[in-house]
Amino acid sequence: MKTLIVAAHPDDEILGCGGTALKQKDCCSLVLNKGGRENSISTEKVAKFMGFKEHWQYDLPDNKFDTVPLLDIIQIIEKVKNELRPQIVFTHFEYDLNIDHKITYQAVMTACRPLAGEPVKEIYSFEIPSSTEWNFPRIFAPNVFVDIENTIEKKIEAFQLYDSEVREFPHPHSPEALRVIAKRWGVVSGMKSAEAFLLVRKEKWSE
Repeated sequence: MKTLIVAAHPDDEILGCGGTALKQKDCCSLVLNKGGRENSISTEKVAKFMGFKEHWQYDLPDNKFDTVPLLDIIQIIEKVKNELRPQIVFTHFEYDLNIDHKITYQAVMTACRPLAGEPVKEIYSFEIPSSTEWNFPRIFAPNVFVDIENTIEKKIEAFQLYDSEVREFPHPHSPEALRVIAKRWGVVSGMKSAEAFLLVRKEKWSE
């Protein structure tokens, strides 16, 4: 099944579901912001490193998605979705602290409305360390877990290609913190390392 990751910023696609994406045979990414020239170049390197079948990147203003008409963002996602026709979409959590993440979620849900002929049958939200967990008292309560014991280190390698985003522990963007987070969700779900998702919508496939 075709999978599309819709992320607000460069590095969100890796932080949110990089370990899971590495296990997908037909995964593509859409990043809505360039994050500066350095990160724009890095996004191309990351897409190649991750083995994404296709990759799109736009230039919406960083931390200012609320200054862009929502319809414009929806139409970007619809354009990519109609070209790719994915069955699964991964995107941000509805109650994330970051305004761009919130608006991306809203745009995805609008672009993937369950109308006749809609290809997207499953939508999952992911967490972004240093953003999702800081929106107190909103809590990310996942109900789907993916074993990433065999892909966590490659996920971290991919994230480190965004070298300007890497921080020292205990910052959530440190390699050690990413391992801790994966182990935390692994403990919750009976695995050694896991990524966690909130299932937003799943439709039964027609026979």
